[in-house]
Amino acid sequence: MTKPPLTIHLAAPRGFCAGVDRAIKIVEMALEKWGAPVFVRHEIVHNKYVVDDLRDKGAVFVEELDECPGDRPVIFSAHGVPKSVPAAAEARQMIYVDATCPLVSKVHIEAERHAENGLQIVMIGHAGHPETIGTMGQLPAGEVLLVETVGDVATLQVRDPGKLAYVTQTTLSIDDTAEMVAALRARFPAITGPHKEDICYATTNRQQAVKEIAPLCDALLVVGAPNSSNSRRLVEVAARAGCAYAQLVQRAGDIDWRALDGIASLGITAGASAPEVLVTEVIDAFRDRYDVTVSLVETAQERVNFKVPRVLREDA
Repeated sequence: MTKPPLTIHLAAPRGFCAGVDRAIKIVEMALEKWGAPVFVRHEIVHNKYVVDDLRDKGAVFVEELDECPGDRPVIFSAHGVPKSVPAAAEARQMIYVDATCPLVSKVHIEAERHAENGLQIVMIGHAGHPETIGTMGQLPAGEVLLVETVGDVATLQVRDPGKLAYVTQTTLSIDDTAEMVAALRARFPAITGPHKEDICYATTNRQQAVKEIAPLCDALLVVGAPNSSNSRRLVEVAARAGCAYAQLVQRAGDIDWRALDGIASLGITAGASAPEVLVTEVIDAFRDRYDVTVSLVETAQERVNFKVPRVLREDA
């Protein structure tokens, strides 16, 4: 039986960013250095395949520090943690390694500097996301106010409208965030912004690539986890950019084939914590059903690399 033709527009950049790469490497190097088990507070990155793979190698994932024994190393996830977490680890004299993405750490430092200058911080982010919790936890309660929507900006109660700064979660939609910033500036003209955009290069690049391919596609799949903020934003960006159907899939087994019936062109990308092996798995699933032609659409090249912490480079 002849397979129907299908053009796959494959977005580049896609998949792992430098911060995710570094975080995974930190867990692997910690296991080499100290042996199993090594404890990890929260999923190191938001991807089940990656977490399961590291678990098989000897990593133990927990949600809170008090679930960790005092005599084994603990790693803090790429999303960052409140200041109270390393302080508690130090109080218990634990060995800990901070795998916070350096671009998230940059936001933490910004927030602290603004606070030192007497400014109250407004954070644009998603309530309950570990990155938001970590950033807000850099300062005492009440010093960082969270806004999730333009509506939140309208009702925001601040200490002094003339003494405000804003920071953002690094994985937000660029367009949504621009609307939020515009609303903040309209209501608080004196508000101070970051020197350089807080939304990270990888989030920006992946969204830009999706905007490029979305108009070319009958449907678009984002390979990523449901708890991955940057992956979920890619689905929203695809829909806004004119793609009739966009779906988040963790693996090939999640593909809704009925929804894709009759398509001639498909976009594929992957969130910043999704490994390339899962993208290959999805493409192979389409090869089984279609006569596939892959067209790479590259909108940027990434050469960013972050060093692992010194404690892992010593005696490694």
